[in-house]
Amino acid sequence: MSRLFEPLTLRELTLRNRIAMSPMCTYSCEARDGQASDWHLQHLASRAAGGLGLVLSEAVAVAAGGRISPEDLGLYDDEQVAPLRRIAKAVRAEGAAFGVQLAHAGRKAGCYRPWDPRRGVVGGADGGWPDDVIGPTAAPFGDANATPRALDGDGIASVVRAFAAAAARADAASADVLEIHAAHGYLLHTFLSPLTNARDDGYGGDERDRARLLHEVVDAVRTTWPEEKPLFVRLSASDWVAGGWDVDATVRLSRSLADRGVDLIDCSAGGAVPGVQIDAHPNYQVAFAERVRREAGVASGAVGAIADPLQAEAIVAEGRADLVLLGKALLRQPYWPIAAAKALGAAPPWPRQYAWAVG
Repeated sequence: MSRLFEPLTLRELTLRNRIAMSPMCTYSCEARDGQASDWHLQHLASRAAGGLGLVLSEAVAVAAGGRISPEDLGLYDDEQVAPLRRIAKAVRAEGAAFGVQLAHAGRKAGCYRPWDPRRGVVGGADGGWPDDVIGPTAAPFGDANATPRALDGDGIASVVRAFAAAAARADAASADVLEIHAAHGYLLHTFLSPLTNARDDGYGGDERDRARLLHEVVDAVRTTWPEEKPLFVRLSASDWVAGGWDVDATVRLSRSLADRGVDLIDCSAGGAVPGVQIDAHPNYQVAFAERVRREAGVASGAVGAIADPLQAEAIVAEGRADLVLLGKALLRQPYWPIAAAKALGAAPPWPRQYAWAVG
C-alpha cells in the first residue's frame, strides 16, 4: 500500500490522498477586478482531474491594496464569491477538495506581474496604489518597491477584520479548506520576522508580540470560518538569515496556532528580505515540516523541490509530513498523481471519463 495515496482526514474533510497543489500566483485577472476567470477555472480544475487530493488556489487578497499585482485574485468584495464558487464546484466534481489561500502582500504589494517588461511598483495612472502600501514599519522590501505606511492600531484592526470577512466569503464560495498566508515576506510574515519588524509597541519586540497579529487573524478567522472545516497556515519556517525567524520559533508558533484551531502548518521558507541565496535541493524544506509534525503536535505539509513519486512517498511513509504540496511539478505535469500512482503500485485516480483509454 502506498502511504501517499492513503486518505487524510482533517476535521470533517477527508482528502482522497496526501497530494496537494501548492498555491501559485498566475496574475491573470485581466479585468483587474479580483474575480476568477475562465483561465483560473481550467487551470485549477485540470489539476483536480489529474488526481490531486486537494487543490489550493493561488494567493487571494483580503484587501484591494493587499494584491501583489493589480491582476491578482481577491475576496474583498461580494462580487468575487460566485466565480470562485464555480471553481470549487468544478474541482469537487473531479474528486478533489478545493482550498483558498488568503493573503495580504504588505510591503510587496502593487508590483508589475513577472512577465511585464516594466519592473517595480505600478503607478497610480496604471492602476496601482503606491501611496497605500502597508507594512509593520516604513521600510520598503527593496529599492524597486513602494515605501510602506507603518500600520497603526486602527490599521491593524482593519487587517484583522479583512481576513475574517474574506474567510466568510471563502465559505460562501463553498471552499473546503482555508489557508492563511503568513510566509514569503508578505504582511503577516513581516510582523513575525525580527528582520522586518522593528516596532516598539505590542506588535513588535519579542517573539510573542511579533506573533500577535497572526494570532489575532487566526482567532478572527475561526469566528467566520466553519468549525467543521480545516484551517491551514503557511509559514516561512526560516528566513535563511542569521538572526531571522527560524525553525525553533516556527515550532513554538505552530503549537500556539494549533491551540487556536489551526489544523495543518504548510512549511515553506524565505522571502522576508531580498538577496538571500537558498540551495533549493530536493527536500530542502522537508526537515521543517518534520520538526513541526513531531514537536508541535499538529499536522504538517512539506513543499519545495518535490517532484519524484518515490521522494513524495518517502516523505509521508517516514512520518516527515502528513501532506505533500507540489508546485512546479504540477505546472509541468498536471496529471502527476496518476503517473505517481502507477509508479507506486497504487490505483491511478483516472477521471471516469477517461476510463475507456486506461491501459
